[in-house]
Amino acid sequence: MFEEVTLTGSTNADLLQRATIGAPEGLWLRADAQDGGRGRMGRSWESSDGNLFASTIVRLQPSDPQAPSLAFVAALAVRDTLHQIAPECAVQIKWPNDVLSAEGAKLCGILLERTGHAVVVGIGINLASSPDIPGRATTNLQSLGALPPHPQAVVEILASNMAIWLARWRQYGLQALTAEWQKAAHPVGTALSVQLPDGAREDGLYAGLTAEGALQLRLADGTIHAIHAADVFLV
Repeated sequence: MFEEVTLTGSTNADLLQRATIGAPEGLWLRADAQDGGRGRMGRSWESSDGNLFASTIVRLQPSDPQAPSLAFVAALAVRDTLHQIAPECAVQIKWPNDVLSAEGAKLCGILLERTGHAVVVGIGINLASSPDIPGRATTNLQSLGALPPHPQAVVEILASNMAIWLARWRQYGLQALTAEWQKAAHPVGTALSVQLPDGAREDGLYAGLTAEGALQLRLADGTIHAIHAADVFLV
């Protein structure tokens, strides 16, 4: 089920409101533009013309894996969508919820927000343009040489891939998804810089994921720190 709007504050905010009054799982809302887009940790999400701004609702079931692991579902759905619409563009996934170009520039951001037993998954993909974010490399499919389709066509492909990975998440559990996620991520041993929620920084090497999907960071002294919430940067 798809709905389109020309302008809204935030597709996530809109669907959070709708989820509280019973909007169904699988509803997608796409906006041509947002003037109040949100990113992780309270940041804003710049809504540049021609890009994809869309959100969907997932209704949690008692047997589902932990809700935060829907970030893996969304990342794999985006990965597959990008492969379909721009097969010439190599991409990689970065924990917890970014999809990057092969050179490490950000192509897509994912934001999960929960209300009750519903999770709204917001996805922004840089199709035709990319925002200027201080300290972060960004890119878009057009700059990478692709000719992406209209955002509505993209969201329809994305919805199909999201449904596939959501079903696998429910049937096979998180570990089946993290195994696939790690194949698409930067390789083990990649140098990372991690900014923790309290502002502290840790530098180390990527050492895979825990069974629960936390990032494992190998520090200089050889110890491995499990990271459950942070901003992660490729070094």
